[in-house]
Amino acid sequence: MSTVQATAETTAHELADTFITFLETGAAPRGLFTPDTFIDFTMPQWRLQAQGIEEAVALRLAGHPGPSRVPRSRFDATTTGFVLEVEEQWEQDGESWYCRELFRADVSDGSISQLSVYCTGDWDRARVAEHGRTVRLLRP
Repeated sequence: MSTVQATAETTAHELADTFITFLETGAAPRGLFTPDTFIDFTMPQWRLQAQGIEEAVALRLAGHPGPSRVPRSRFDATTTGFVLEVEEQWEQDGESWYCRELFRADVSDGSISQLSVYCTGDWDRARVAEHGRTVRLLRP
């Protein structure tokens, strides 16, 4: 691996870690997104888009207004940025929620310039329990 590739992968990994912080706090750390970042968010039976940091944060907070936890994640570097797979959990209005998401990020000048998001949809406590009773997962 060349020095340039290693540096790009290190930057992408650090950016993915910072992105997880954004998911958990709802606050975008300085430098996470380019000023004109573009977000393309796909969920079951719906699709939304946002452009710019303010709209990107607003899109996130519309679906997940409070803090969350990312207990598991997987990072893979790509030639243009990274792919990040996460499990996310949060509490909202007295209910426990869970989802799985896949993020494909393009990185420009050390910040996310484009982000495609694919979400399973939000599962409430009842859906998580039903899944646990119905399906035996081979891996967590």
